[in-house]
Amino acid sequence: MPKLGVNVDHVATLREARGGSEPDPVWAALICEKAGCDSIVAHLREDRRHIDDADVRLLRKKVMTRFNLEMSINPGIVKVARRIGPDQATLVPERRQELTTEGGLSVFKNKRRIAKASGLLLDKGIEVSLFIDPDLREIQATKDIDVGIIEIHTGGYSLAKTRSSVESEYKKIKRAVDFALSLGLVVNAGHGLNYDNTKRIARIPGVHELNIGHSIMSRAVFAGLYKAARDMKELAR
Repeated sequence: MPKLGVNVDHVATLREARGGSEPDPVWAALICEKAGCDSIVAHLREDRRHIDDADVRLLRKKVMTRFNLEMSINPGIVKVARRIGPDQATLVPERRQELTTEGGLSVFKNKRRIAKASGLLLDKGIEVSLFIDPDLREIQATKDIDVGIIEIHTGGYSLAKTRSSVESEYKKIKRAVDFALSLGLVVNAGHGLNYDNTKRIARIPGVHELNIGHSIMSRAVFAGLYKAARDMKELAR
């Protein structure tokens, strides 16, 4: 059964829509932990558009499960991560104009820069994961730079509209998981997963953790955050 990581970025986005201090993403994280989630995820973007440095410091202090910090390889962000010391850092690509992360890291083309950032984090005892597309070349490149964890980008699967395209995207993910496991990597997955499409990914043998945010927070508006997180945890069984 995969573990469940809950991303609290959207709580911070709602806070920033009006300014002030509410709703509090740290409080949201504690509710999700009570509901049974296995880790808390937050993305400290370079522009600090939602989660900010104070949030990250408090999450590090208050989270009792595991704190997974999503981040770019920007040197300034790497310094923050080294100072705060999350349990895990998931390296993601980042463009200022995007609404959300739009694709996986290009590890193959940027081995040196990614290896440098991951090395600085690993030196501080922080586990490192790379967020990549379900591409065998990118998986092999991850192995080549001695990073032991990947998160497979499931956006293509989540956005697919036809039965044939869903099947095609699912097969890419399944093949990627199998290949990564053959290399000895830990395999997580996430992006765009919801209450309708998560179970199939959760049933792929070897998937260690699913990281989900938007769909949980969307359901929380109507059902409450505890129930929304609990329902997703049940789907991952």
